[in-house]
Amino acid sequence: MKKQNRIRLLCLLGFLAAVLTGCGADETAKTVSSVKIGVTLYDQYDTYVSGMMESFNSYAAQRAEETGIAINVDVYNAADSQSTQNEQVKKMIEDGCNVICVNLVDRTEPTVIIDLAEKNQIPVIFFNRELVEEDLERWEQLYYVGAEASESGIMQGELVVEAYYADPSMDKNGDGVLQYVILEGEAGHQDAIVRTEFSVSTIIDGGVEVEKLSYAIANWNRAQAQTKMGQMLSQYGDSIELVLANNDDMALGAIDELKAEEIPLEDWPAIVGIDGTDVGVEAVLAGEMIGTVYQDGDGQAREMLNLALALTTDGDLSGLNLQDGKYIRLPHHIITAQTLADEAADTETSADRSEQE
Repeated sequence: MKKQNRIRLLCLLGFLAAVLTGCGADETAKTVSSVKIGVTLYDQYDTYVSGMMESFNSYAAQRAEETGIAINVDVYNAADSQSTQNEQVKKMIEDGCNVICVNLVDRTEPTVIIDLAEKNQIPVIFFNRELVEEDLERWEQLYYVGAEASESGIMQGELVVEAYYADPSMDKNGDGVLQYVILEGEAGHQDAIVRTEFSVSTIIDGGVEVEKLSYAIANWNRAQAQTKMGQMLSQYGDSIELVLANNDDMALGAIDELKAEEIPLEDWPAIVGIDGTDVGVEAVLAGEMIGTVYQDGDGQAREMLNLALALTTDGDLSGLNLQDGKYIRLPHHIITAQTLADEAADTETSADRSEQE
């Protein structure tokens, strides 16, 4: 009997060892050693988007070092073609991407991408160019990272109001009305429409009377904005007192044309942008723009990468700043020569305190 009991005990121990070994193997199998992220951009030459992708790649390298996970990022340029972008997403899926990040060409046409993703169970993070809300609700694995377009428009309007009351000479003809033109991003694009609408309404709500002389679609593009600004200058000349640009690149295009026509800086209309790109900030510091509205591209890149990693590793999204389980939105802030000077002074003060300590 003792021998039989010993045999049974040995068998039991062997069984338990096998079970425990199997459990260990399963846990090891679940460990993620690498992640493949596919990214498709509406236009890789867009200054803001290209800067955002530089940050994204930098954060990917940083997180890879922190986590020990190999993070591979494949970036595609859709060159402003939705059909091209659809094919790129298909290729990403075929290439085994774990998550796909999409900077939509046409915000009203995400159907092909969503259907491909859902069929293959690949999460999609749309970013920077917001799709229609109803489309984002079509599947639980669809997300959006960006900013609130209305907020940027409101801040741009506030910037103009503050500048006008600080320097009424913005009204060059002294008629009590700011004559303005608009450089708009895209025809029918949600962000362009919302930025323009809220910028103008905020200026009016701030007690500044305005008159719209003209507007032009420049597709977020600096060169196109320069051409459009030239056309408006030929028609309205020095009657233009304010240029509202939906982004910094188009504001810079207006500046390029004013320089090309050799108009003295003191005779320029006031120019404002949105995005807070490095080149936009340089123009603010040079006195060529009265200000811009910073859209946190670094923050969007960081949040998008964190979301992508959470989706492809443990699936725990609780540590992310998700709104309604779908959205991550980062705030804007106003940039003027004064705010930049204040920030520099604060940085210098902080540095002095650190040295004293």
